[in-house]
Amino acid sequence: MVFYFGRKLTELIPMDIEKQLLHHISSAFQQLFNHEIAPDSLALQPTRKEFQGNYTFVLFPFLKVTRLSPEESGKRIGEYLREHAGLVADYNVIKGFLNLSVDESHWIRVFQSILANPDFGQFAPNGERVMVEYSSPNTNKPLHLGHLRNNFLGYAVSEILKANGFEVIKANLVNDRGIHICKSMVAYQKLANGETPESAGLKGDHLAGKYYVLFDKEYKKQIEELIEKGMDKEEAKKQAPWMLEAQQMLIEWEKGNPEVVDLWKTMNGWVYEGFAATYKTMGVDFDKTYYESDTYLLGKDIVSEGLEKGVFFKKPNGSVWVDLTSEGLDEKLVLRSDGTSVYITQDMGTADLKYRDFEINRSVYVVGNEQDYHFDVLFKIMRKLGRPYGKGLYHLSYGMVDLPSGKMKSREGTVVDGDDLMAEMVETAREHTQELGKIDGFSNEEAEALYETLGMGALKYFLLKVDPKKRMLFNPAESIEFQGNTGPFIQYTHARISAIRRKADQIGLEYGPNSLSGLNSLVESEKNLIILLQDYEKKLKTAAEEYAPSVIAQYLFDLAKEYNRFYAELPIFSETKGQIQSFRVALSVEVAKTIRKGMKLLGINVPEKM
Repeated sequence: MVFYFGRKLTELIPMDIEKQLLHHISSAFQQLFNHEIAPDSLALQPTRKEFQGNYTFVLFPFLKVTRLSPEESGKRIGEYLREHAGLVADYNVIKGFLNLSVDESHWIRVFQSILANPDFGQFAPNGERVMVEYSSPNTNKPLHLGHLRNNFLGYAVSEILKANGFEVIKANLVNDRGIHICKSMVAYQKLANGETPESAGLKGDHLAGKYYVLFDKEYKKQIEELIEKGMDKEEAKKQAPWMLEAQQMLIEWEKGNPEVVDLWKTMNGWVYEGFAATYKTMGVDFDKTYYESDTYLLGKDIVSEGLEKGVFFKKPNGSVWVDLTSEGLDEKLVLRSDGTSVYITQDMGTADLKYRDFEINRSVYVVGNEQDYHFDVLFKIMRKLGRPYGKGLYHLSYGMVDLPSGKMKSREGTVVDGDDLMAEMVETAREHTQELGKIDGFSNEEAEALYETLGMGALKYFLLKVDPKKRMLFNPAESIEFQGNTGPFIQYTHARISAIRRKADQIGLEYGPNSLSGLNSLVESEKNLIILLQDYEKKLKTAAEEYAPSVIAQYLFDLAKEYNRFYAELPIFSETKGQIQSFRVALSVEVAKTIRKGMKLLGINVPEKM
């Protein structure tokens, strides 16, 4: 599902050339073929690089209107545009494609309008409120590589939606109860001897994770022992002593047993301190935190409501179900026969709670694609129940992250720990940057800040540049390179332009909007950069519509790549004409500003010097 946000894509900046072209093409159909086609029904696409032109109009869908060959149709429309649309300097027709070249003076005015607009890339409030729920950790283990992709996606989507004019609430639903938590607690009771994060020299989340792994090792050992005594494997899994103790501990927790609750609070407190440190390093934050221990009993009133409305039905054993077969799914249990909840029950209750708390128009769940079915069911139920936020429910389903070494398994302690990976990325950035000699003249503090910026930028960019829906392979060595589609390449481009800006300031060069008056020609690489700058707000809208930070990442790479081509081809400070020199500095500074804005949306800092 793709949602449509705010202004039309053709109304994004002053002097929008695409909008004007569509208007003139609409007029051409009216004048040449006596046929009315609204501009909104027409579309343009960028001209392929091997052909001359800026925009391409595909003729094939309209040949029934023109009743001419594609070539003749294109020629007539092109001639009309060149004669009546002042912004079209030339055209060419390649089979069924009309390629239009825009007059350079219009690109200059577009650039001036961008320079003069301090709010370019930030849309006005649209009156809609959206909650983005991400992270959703379990308190029995530290955050791992998969969590990093989740957190970076959730944060970036939140920032992109903010830039599109939404009021955004960043939410975290912490899974702080259940059998998995009790497993860590049982192992801690058995083996810890009063160990604390301080005495162990471990972050609290790592300490809890240690005992989760120890539980699994002992549990497997107990299963094998029971099998050796002749018990069936499935029965052995159920009868293993530590598993029985974990299940009993969960019962005692739900009863409010003081000893169990105290241990639960203590261990979770350690974990929360650990999470806070990890989130700080990640650079992510939350406006609201929900806890499953507070929400797990919610939803039963919704089951009663659903029965009254005929949305749910009761089976002879007393269990309550929803029939979604007419919507391509199956029957789904929403309440057990003994009256206890299932996950979907509490998720229904939590969805209502979010709406009561914030009256949100949309709710985005950033959760891995293994939960696709669950959210499909949840959303269909809430829409059947007529919830006002029902149409705005969206599952940002993302693929898993693999490493060259293979998959990760939490219980076996083979996960790629998030803290360790972030530290390794900063260390890799340190080694790589020192090898390349990019810290000459830096103080120790400046160098350390740069390593942090580059390491975290490399990690975030690599995880965000891939379409969220795709499973991906994370290659740490590739991510830190200063060439190619990487964070450091874009960061280095920004640092390069910052040096140009500093030099311009030192020599007192004027490069504001007023300095460009009288400029009347562009070279190809200058024009390409202006076209890309104009595209920023369109990409911003697309990224919001598709909940895809990868759109911004790809745009920034294209912009940085085009700028480096411009930088290699054209002189700046050795240019003898002062007006052209001012223009090229202004163009460079605007590129840097756009890179900085876009990278900030991805949660990535950019250095001023390297």
